[in-house]
Amino acid sequence: MKITDLISLLGGLGLFLYGMQMMSNGLEAAAGNRMKKILEKLTANRFLGVLVGAGITAAIQSSSATTVMVVGFVNSGMMTLGQAVWIIMGANIGTTITGQLIALDIGALAPLFAFIGVALIVFIKKEKVHHYGKIIAGLG
Repeated sequence: MKITDLISLLGGLGLFLYGMQMMSNGLEAAAGNRMKKILEKLTANRFLGVLVGAGITAAIQSSSATTVMVVGFVNSGMMTLGQAVWIIMGANIGTTITGQLIALDIGALAPLFAFIGVALIVFIKKEKVHHYGKIIAGLG
């Protein structure tokens, strides 16, 4: 392993973590107090929580990102630990769904998502659109 491989690995990890942070901050800012109510409804029972976790993981293609967002929601008081457990369980199930999506080569669209998100942040004046731009850019 060359030093450039190590530097690329660290850079990729940093970009991954920053993307997750950007997406979770955008979600929190876009939804605000409504997010807490939505999360309460979506995690009303265990089975629904597992389905939500699997669905989110399938959509964003990362159980790590789902877990980080859920931990952030628990830290901010938007969710309880009991709600988070079932979503994380669903995230682990959603990882298998992610494998199927990767087989479809959706990853080729990631730069487009990143560009659209950054364009929304830079060129649109509305603060609400900035939050959605952060979500899209973080997904990319």
